[in-house]
Amino acid sequence: MALILVTGASSGLGHNTAKALADNGHDVVIHVRNSARLTDTDDTARWKGVVTGDLAKLDEIRGVARQASRFGRFDAVIHNAGVLHSPEVVTVNTVAPYMLTALMDKPARLIYLSSSMHRTGSTDLRRLTSGTASYDDSKLWVTTFALAVASRWEGTSSHAVDPGWVPTRMGGAGAPDDLIAGHQTQVWLATHHDVTPSTGGYWYHRQVQTPHPAARDEDFQARLIQAVEGHTGVPLE
Repeated sequence: MALILVTGASSGLGHNTAKALADNGHDVVIHVRNSARLTDTDDTARWKGVVTGDLAKLDEIRGVARQASRFGRFDAVIHNAGVLHSPEVVTVNTVAPYMLTALMDKPARLIYLSSSMHRTGSTDLRRLTSGTASYDDSKLWVTTFALAVASRWEGTSSHAVDPGWVPTRMGGAGAPDDLIAGHQTQVWLATHHDVTPSTGGYWYHRQVQTPHPAARDEDFQARLIQAVEGHTGVPLE
């Protein structure tokens, strides 16, 4: 069985992903923003552990990395946490996955939550620190980062996943996509060995899709990593 970290797992897709993995017998460590997010005592008992921290704050992202590292090297890390309408959209959706990836031991598998909306994101990286970035921008950037890691880290698979527009608190009750299908690809990528391509895929419901061209552009990948390194002071090995 695998040791797996799921960020943003107090509710919605993250919770559903963590629950499915635990129900399949895996050792699941969940991340939540604070302990008040753990409202179901019976549910909490299923986890291998819990780490806490606000992924909108750089110091707390470092704290999450330290807490998670106490469990040892993970077999898979699922970067699920995200926000839609917030001044911290870039920090939570792009910077936090970057920092956690850079600060923790390399896992065997990395999965980053993207969105179909990444296709309308901007490649203007000045937005990363100017406070003008949109949700779409943040998802283009995290998708780009996922595919950059795939080409840089031998021995670690890295994928981006579009879970669809599903009826969670973020997606809204009227979202038209399948809630169950929204987490199944992440579970599959984290635990199965018959995945093709084995790394560098952009997925929607277990089918490979074509991402924004910039996501596979090596020059843009390098510029993005340089920009986030400069912003955080955290280098990517």
